[in-house]
Amino acid sequence: MKYFLLLVFTTIFIGCASTQKEKNIELVKKDTNLTIKQTHIYDLLNIPQNPSYYLNGRNTLDSFYEIQNRYEKYYFNIWNIEIPPDNIETVTWPFFSYKYGNSYGENFQLLRESFFEDMYNDANFDNFSSVNKRALTLKETNIRAFPTIKPLLRDPSLAGEGFPFDYLQNSTVHANKPIFISHYSKDKKWAYAFTSFTSGWIKSDEFVYMGIKESELCKAAKQIKITKEGVPIYDEYGTFMFYSKIGMMFSLISEDDKQFTVLTVSSSANSQPLYRKSTISKSVATDKTLKLNNDNLSTIIHEVMKTNYGWGGIYGQRDCSSMLRDLFSPFGIWLPRNSYQQSKRGLVISLEGMSSEEKIQTIKDKAIPFETLLYKKGHIVLYVGTFEEDIVVFHNVWGIKTKKDSVEGRVVIGKPIFSTLKLGRFQKNYDEEAEILKNLKSMNILTQ
Repeated sequence: MKYFLLLVFTTIFIGCASTQKEKNIELVKKDTNLTIKQTHIYDLLNIPQNPSYYLNGRNTLDSFYEIQNRYEKYYFNIWNIEIPPDNIETVTWPFFSYKYGNSYGENFQLLRESFFEDMYNDANFDNFSSVNKRALTLKETNIRAFPTIKPLLRDPSLAGEGFPFDYLQNSTVHANKPIFISHYSKDKKWAYAFTSFTSGWIKSDEFVYMGIKESELCKAAKQIKITKEGVPIYDEYGTFMFYSKIGMMFSLISEDDKQFTVLTVSSSANSQPLYRKSTISKSVATDKTLKLNNDNLSTIIHEVMKTNYGWGGIYGQRDCSSMLRDLFSPFGIWLPRNSYQQSKRGLVISLEGMSSEEKIQTIKDKAIPFETLLYKKGHIVLYVGTFEEDIVVFHNVWGIKTKKDSVEGRVVIGKPIFSTLKLGRFQKNYDEEAEILKNLKSMNILTQ
């Protein structure tokens, strides 16, 4: 079996919502020190928030698509290179995008010009591509645009800016995921890393190097995919490693009726790997690529709904595109990281130039529930079907845009939801120009 080689290797190295139409309601909870305003949102009250509702009428064939055979190729692709996949002009983009004069720090004050000078100096691009080694993350790791944990915000006084929109937060990478290291910052606290879907700065103590032989053995081994969130994973000595998260994948060593034994990696001196064995219950992972049937979809969607909205994956949460990326990973469907790139996967159907009515009819005629993405600039959603003739989508959303006297605002949601394409239409001061339906640019069927 594929995991036999890995076992030999490790022995060497291991020591129903209501349909009643309600008007917008605002509740105010008063405390001695805090006033919290909660706004009731029509779609959350009137659109079913359980995936089973939409799956109930879906064709339940255990379909398996060619696209599902390519996931591991993409997953390990970053270990097939010898030099960085991007040139230095490409990776320095943040220093041209974020500058002195319109960028704010954690104290909501303008960042000083010296901050940008220090960041560029520490980025050490003169040594770009000087390391060029395969590596593995040790934990859920933030990928930063600058080598710092400090945030960079746009004007915090504007709606949709400030917290939690830290523009230096590129993404997160799951624990024990393949990466490629280009070089270190001058202080060596950070390293510039490439992943299968993005690149940026990660802390030097959050990865270990992998030799060619070891990484090739990992690639050749049978893989298991996580299907349940938030389960602690320990090594064979009972030491905590990390929590399970949809999107994680591990190399299989052995299995019995109840559990898998997988290879996990922690660190030792000088960024060298310490190979461990971890046992994971078969209720938490699978060694098969899941079929897109109703039971599997319901299970995985319920799991990704456990996390809130997190810009760039910050605080261990997910944003719109990372949620969809992780959601489809147990099904063997590899998606890029950002919404625009995701909108180009599969069969793409343009919605540009169509009226809202034409978009609705096109989606109803051509979209396949739970296999079709709908895209507008900056946001992407999963089509799941209809409710009372309205198109319904599943998405992770920060909030609803409002506008009063030309001043923008937000009604914050901050979590994955099922909604119509006119989310917020009954809110006070709803900004119709920001409507999802009106701004849709394309749809793409992932399985075609």
